Amino acid sequence: PKKGLIAYLFTVLSWQSVLVNPYSLILLEHRELKMSNQSSSNHQVIVGGVDTHKDLHFAAVVDAYDRVLASSSFSTTRQGYKSMLNWMQSFGEVKRIGVECTGTYGAGLLRYLQQFDIEILEVTSPDKADRRKRGKDDAIDAENAAHAAFAGIRTVTPKTRDGMVESLRVLKVCRKTAVAARRIALQMIRMNIISAPESIRESLRTMTRMQLIRTLAAWRPDLGGYRDVSTAYKIALKSLARRYLELHDEIADLDVMISVIVDELAPELIAGKAIGYESAAQLLITVGDNPERLKSEASFAALCGVNPIPASSGKINRHRLNRGGDRAANSALHIIAIGRLRTDAKTKEYVEKRITQGNTKLEA
Repeated sequence: PKKGLIAYLFTVLSWQSVLVNPYSLILLEHRELKMSNQSSSNHQVIVGGVDTHKDLHFAAVVDAYDRVLASSSFSTTRQGYKSMLNWMQSFGEVKRIGVECTGTYGAGLLRYLQQFDIEILEVTSPDKADRRKRGKDDAIDAENAAHAAFAGIRTVTPKTRDGMVESLRVLKVCRKTAVAARRIALQMIRMNIISAPESIRESLRTMTRMQLIRTLAAWRPDLGGYRDVSTAYKIALKSLARRYLELHDEIADLDVMISVIVDELAPELIAGKAIGYESAAQLLITVGDNPERLKSEASFAALCGVNPIPASSGKINRHRLNRGGDRAANSALHIIAIGRLRTDAKTKEYVEKRITQGNTKLEA
């Protein structure tokens, strides 16, 4: 059953889990900010916000009453990160910083700030109402990031991206592009064979895929005769076949690296029913190097897009499946569920029970 699957995965993936009410935490810290400012007029506590870009980051700071103090821009270098933090600290003690796009343009800044005892939040979306009223520029975006971090709204705890899970993510992205390129190479080989001269097409017609690839890669066409149509086809087919084989070897090497990391990080996960290395790797990537940021099983389900959300109106009281979340993780869960539907007796019984209750197989 899906509920049981989510519970199992959350238990395996969550090495640490601390239940905290985020709203009470925000109110408590807000009171702490005010008390700190009242106790010392010369040493105020401030919150920062950063709008990240490729070459320049724009930063803003607000005080304990959410009033904007200043904004400025800094280069996206280590010296720029240091200057930004020193600039923020010149206004007081930095309590928290909200950073946009911590997985892309803000990744370097995130790694730098993690060295210090400062809470870092990822600002997930802009304030649409404020954008309609004030418009948009980098300074405004930085101020809005600071406001969001101050209030604890439109923010999440970012992935730390400093452990083996980040290594796993980089390797998996590389593998994904290699698989796509290999598929394109094979498609081009088949299309070229269809339109090739009959003398070439006839000799290749009955071969299996790998027989075809190895035969084409072993061809030795006259490279000086590329003006001739038949020779040009042979040159192109040989090039595509060699590309396919190189990508095939690259994918095999990446698979070994990915499987080793998964075995080291979560041996219990890969030991689960119908959980392969690809699905396990994706779930680890979704959770990140700091699984303690997921506070409950429900938060993990929401992250994967498999939690029910209200869809009620008037006298109608119903729920529907969340179509958001990490779709790659959702796909991994779907593959695991299909595998369990074929091999796991409990899953089969659950689905049959749901179908007898009037649900379709998809709804079950």
